[in-house]
Amino acid sequence: MTHTYTRRDFLRLAGMGTAAMALPTSDLFAADYIKPNVIVILADDQGFADIGVHGCKDCRTPNIDSIARNGIRFTNGYTSCPVCSPMRAGLQTGRYQQRFGFYHNPPKDLDRTNWGLPLDQKTFAQYMKEQGYVTAAIGKWHLGDNEPFHPNKRGYDEFFGFVGGAHNYMHPESGSFNAVQRNGKPVDEKEYLTYAFGREAVSFIERNKKKPFFLYLAFNAPHSPLQAAVRDQEKFPEIQDQRRRTFAQMQLAMDNCIGDVLKKVREAGLEEDTLIVYMSDNGAPTPGNTSRNDPFKGFKTQVHEGGIHVPFMMQWKGKIPAGKTYDKPVISLDLLPTAVAAAGGKIASNVDGVDLMPYITGKKTGSPHRALFWHFDKQSAIRMGDWKLSRHEDKGIRLHNLANDPTEKTDLAHEDRDKVAELLAEWERWSADNVKPMWPSKADAPWTNETW
Repeated sequence: MTHTYTRRDFLRLAGMGTAAMALPTSDLFAADYIKPNVIVILADDQGFADIGVHGCKDCRTPNIDSIARNGIRFTNGYTSCPVCSPMRAGLQTGRYQQRFGFYHNPPKDLDRTNWGLPLDQKTFAQYMKEQGYVTAAIGKWHLGDNEPFHPNKRGYDEFFGFVGGAHNYMHPESGSFNAVQRNGKPVDEKEYLTYAFGREAVSFIERNKKKPFFLYLAFNAPHSPLQAAVRDQEKFPEIQDQRRRTFAQMQLAMDNCIGDVLKKVREAGLEEDTLIVYMSDNGAPTPGNTSRNDPFKGFKTQVHEGGIHVPFMMQWKGKIPAGKTYDKPVISLDLLPTAVAAAGGKIASNVDGVDLMPYITGKKTGSPHRALFWHFDKQSAIRMGDWKLSRHEDKGIRLHNLANDPTEKTDLAHEDRDKVAELLAEWERWSADNVKPMWPSKADAPWTNETW
């Protein structure tokens, strides 16, 4: 009688030395059984203050919160850009997107025929496929509309979602441009879009639970338009603001789907074999969808903390300490090298992100990054240690000590010009390795100390 061995069986047998040789040769498969599954979950336009573990009272996010309780929460987690598309370009490559000219969302009048993540940039999925992973992207892509830039052409075995920047939730089948599709072919989807994404994610895990998989689950919730699923429209009656109530209902749908994903991982016996990351792509656009960035200043599109300081947490049972916080600055670029290292692979030398696992587990001390950088339109910023130097449009340079002033209220630029000069020089060294924007932009405006 043939015995069916699970990945967990092989993990146990790996410690038995020559005893494992008693297994039939046909039952021994490649050593990738020790490779963890990787699930990256991305919210869209969710603010720092919109989840329970950050003190949110009116919205319920128990499943998102459980990732922090079962793993680690990064209290200084950042995104590489305060808007959608460039952030995703950075996440997919592990590189500052300015390295290859992807500074901001494409303007509406751009010829989008050849627009997208440059084809010479190696993607997250391509790294993972090299390590033997089956890969899927589910949800929002926003890195190119046409075939060469399509997820299926960038290392993803499966794609279910839309390629543009936003989508209707109630009628996901509508429209020929940006239609919901499966592997390049439009589908007549009838389910509320968030729940459709959750359904597809659970299906992917079920179909691939016996092999290492990489799932990029990029919700468009709670990005506008404000539309709640019919099944959730009676929830949160205590919220008087109708727009905020709808926002809470949209978040609830996303949280429910995340709960379904976590449950499927648990039922498959894969919790100890799965690295799960959750974060938002940028800060809250409060006027647009009522999301909140408390206690931080600013919003989406800004390099104030409110635009770039986001929910960021990671779970890997048995490998990451549960219920811990990590206070050193980390960034979305770190997801790729962390996952690739966990899979046993190596990243290219030009990757800016850092493998976070040695820092999380205490094998390495100090900070993963000497400094973090931002450049978006006429805004720029650097964080080095507790210090942040930033420039906002034509308002000059500002200096803040975030340990003492996390809400960026007290500008110290004229009191500590030596620190300004130090951070400015560091930023300019970083900027020297960047290239011009791929399309006309304000983003190539120089930042020099002549602006203050």
